[in-house]
Amino acid sequence: MLTSGIILLAGSLLSPNPGLIFWTAVTFVIVLLILKKIAWGPILSALEEREKGIQSSIDRAHQAKDESEAILLKNRELLAKADAESDRIIREGKEYSDKLRADLTDKAQAEAKKMIASAKDEIEQEKRRALDVLRNEVADLAVMGAERIIKTALDSDMQKKIVDSMIQDLSTKRN
Repeated sequence: MLTSGIILLAGSLLSPNPGLIFWTAVTFVIVLLILKKIAWGPILSALEEREKGIQSSIDRAHQAKDESEAILLKNRELLAKADAESDRIIREGKEYSDKLRADLTDKAQAEAKKMIASAKDEIEQEKRRALDVLRNEVADLAVMGAERIIKTALDSDMQKKIVDSMIQDLSTKRN
């Protein structure tokens, strides 16, 4: 009896029973309607909220990317302007230093020329003074020599002695 009970149970599970199929289908539809009303609505709304949140995050990420690209472009432009400005400042500084160096060189050369000209003028004046003094001394010596020659007799021995005496006087005055 035990074996026939197992067969009956096994046979009833495998054989189609229209009443069981009907009630199973009705139960499935009722559970589906309950799930749709209770669970599917909140699940779908949660999924829609999640989708909106993800889409919002994606939109913000795109906006942030666009803003960062704009900022990066602006920074590159500013960097290029800063480079150009620094190049201009360096160029102007070099030009100014070259001009200043040239001006200082010209002024130094002009000053050197003035100093050389002044020194030449001073040397020329000193030379003239020395020549004037020398002329005066020579004239005085010539007058003194002529005086001595006139005072003494004019024989040739005497003239030689006088000239020698004048030469000695001249060399004594110079030392």
